[in-house]
Amino acid sequence: MKKIALILSLCALCGGSALAQRGVEGIRKSSDYQTTPDSRNNGFGIKGGWNSSDFRGDDKKNYTDDANRQAFHAGAYAQFGFSPQTSIQVEALYSRQGFKAASAYRPNTGSYTTHLDYIQVPVMFVYNFVDNVSVHVGPQVSLLVNAKENGQQVNVSDRNYNSLDYGAVGGIEARVGPARVGGRYVLSLANIYNDPKMENGMATPDGHLNNIKNSLIQVYVGFGFSQ
Repeated sequence: MKKIALILSLCALCGGSALAQRGVEGIRKSSDYQTTPDSRNNGFGIKGGWNSSDFRGDDKKNYTDDANRQAFHAGAYAQFGFSPQTSIQVEALYSRQGFKAASAYRPNTGSYTTHLDYIQVPVMFVYNFVDNVSVHVGPQVSLLVNAKENGQQVNVSDRNYNSLDYGAVGGIEARVGPARVGGRYVLSLANIYNDPKMENGMATPDGHLNNIKNSLIQVYVGFGFSQ
């Protein structure tokens, strides 16, 4: 009887040790997939998702019937951790943006659709305020690589578009293991058009239609690979 009790005690001890090594069953934390406490904020990955773009600025009141463009973005990122809570994340994204609107100063022209595609490079400070949830804030620079008006391809410089955009990004992200999902807002600070007296290559009355900037909401999913 003593031998049986001793054997049962040893089995219980081994079972408890195995459970301790395996960890708690269920959804694992992002840090469970890494080897060191701060390595969860290191690595690279891919991401993509939904865009809802519009425009903002002092002259938005001079447009009518404006509507968002629903499109997508996709790209890759690299993350460099400094501690279990902080890191820097750099991304390169292809982002389809634009808007639909009519000029209040040209009542006979009706609404027209503007498609603007950018290469975005945000550089963000990432702070994990809990283990799997982080806030992202930082600057962004974008290069306009494609423009269409009412479905027709146009030359960026000929139509007076500003090929360089810049601004700020802010958002929140949640992670489950190597997967992540998040949302952000991109606040552009550069005008869509270069010359305040020009729009789509044509002069505008007193430049009332040009002080406008991109406005963008992005929702995404991604998959990360640790270093």
